Amino acid sequence: MERVLRAAFAPSLLAVEDQSARHAGHAGARPEGETHFQVVMVSAAFEGRSRVDRQRAVNAALGAEFASGLHALSLVLRTPAEAAVSQAAGART
Repeated sequence: MERVLRAAFAPSLLAVEDQSARHAGHAGARPEGETHFQVVMVSAAFEGRSRVDRQRAVNAALGAEFASGLHALSLVLRTPAEAAVSQAAGART
């Protein structure tokens, strides 16, 4: 997943966390995990794009992962300027 996201968006920050254990027993969860992830990404590729458009672009880039068992993504997608403002306010990015 990280390789795909780096190739598609050239992020200045990328953090991918497997949160599958938190979703055990929920729809789409598998015993072996790797179904639910959080992605925090900062990329200039998001400049001028709406939040929904950013999410659609990430979901499209990860199409093969969704086809092979990825069930859910929690996404935090920011431009470098948005990340700077968020950091100044004390948020994660």
